[in-house]
Amino acid sequence: MTKNYQTKRPRVATLEHEIALPESVNIAVAELAANVKEGLLALAVGAGLQVLGVLIEESVTAVAGPKGLHDPDRVAVRHGTEAGAVTLGGRRVGVRRPRVRTADNRAEVAVPAYDLFASTELLGELALERMMAKLSTRRYHAGLEPVGAAVQASARSTSRSAVSRRFVAMTEQALAEMMGADLTELDLVALMIDGVHFAEHLCVVALGISIDGTKIPLGLVEGSTENTTVVTALLTDLADRGLDVTRPVLVVIDGAKALAAAVRAVFDRPLIQRCQLHKIRNVEGHLDKATAATVTKKMRAAYRDPDPLVAQAGLEALARDLERSHPGAASSLREGLVETLTVNRLEVPPTLARTLRSTNAIESMIEIYRDHSTNVKRWRDGTMALRWCAAGMLEAAKQFRRVNGHLHLPALRVALDAHFADVTPACDTHEEEAA
Repeated sequence: MTKNYQTKRPRVATLEHEIALPESVNIAVAELAANVKEGLLALAVGAGLQVLGVLIEESVTAVAGPKGLHDPDRVAVRHGTEAGAVTLGGRRVGVRRPRVRTADNRAEVAVPAYDLFASTELLGELALERMMAKLSTRRYHAGLEPVGAAVQASARSTSRSAVSRRFVAMTEQALAEMMGADLTELDLVALMIDGVHFAEHLCVVALGISIDGTKIPLGLVEGSTENTTVVTALLTDLADRGLDVTRPVLVVIDGAKALAAAVRAVFDRPLIQRCQLHKIRNVEGHLDKATAATVTKKMRAAYRDPDPLVAQAGLEALARDLERSHPGAASSLREGLVETLTVNRLEVPPTLARTLRSTNAIESMIEIYRDHSTNVKRWRDGTMALRWCAAGMLEAAKQFRRVNGHLHLPALRVALDAHFADVTPACDTHEEEAA
């Protein structure tokens, strides 16, 4: 009598295939009894590990054919097992790793199911996610899901050093990703630049606003101060990565002269908007509390005036009033006064103007990644500051929404083009004389 298994030829597996999924999986309920007392998640993990074993076995069968059946045409054979590990909820858990080799025993053959679950990429992502959530390396294991005592006993890769190594690798990747991004296709309308201190290290960062209102972290550079050389290096890098520096752009800064000088050195047609809030705070610093309240009220009223000439006249009158009693405040108010009214002169609608009249947008991003790094007690070097800063900027970008008044950005582009169309002849003459 002829048996079916004698007439049916086993399926021949190739070296390239997808993970095999069995039609049904039998789970040993008795083995899960101990997990029931530890909760539903531990029970699910126990069942999942059993399913994983079946998936790996099916994957081996797909590569090497059914176990125990002779097949002269098979391209791979089973080669026993060895100790292995898979990634489970931010930890590594030990399993038996099947080995498969080519039929001629010359090379190891991958088992897709095992390779998928053994990948450590998820470990790095989880380490970055938890560290950005202000979970220290010492407390990393406390943020992991409970998986049952048996699984936890064999778990590894949750030590401080292991988590730290993965976090360093992921932040290095984040830094490389940001600093290597191609900016050729970016249609930039506005640019914000500011600095953030990490202990003794300063990172100068750039945030771009595209024509559709999207906020984009563009780059960063480490230095001792916000000097012209450091900022120029940052902006030159943006240009090297394809950012168009020939088109008119509105650049919002806090008022530092070094920032303005670097912007003018790199961009062909930048229009500077000094942060009005910084200007108000600078003036307040020269006044007593009672006088500061009155002056602040007048400055805010001037900045809200839709007529830039009236606003400028009001601020100059205020400076004259302060000249005798508070000369420091008067001098601070006059310094860069015209550049604090750039948005007013461009007739930017109020909704968009609230975004562009100050550096609040980039300072909000800075506060987000400064908050993420609150657990860091010792900044070893500038590279560490850059890594944390880049990771924080990308984390902050996940929370970004388009700027308020983004529908008016095309009108801002038109206003910028018109402004430089009016002043281009004068600028060209000045450059020729300087040359």
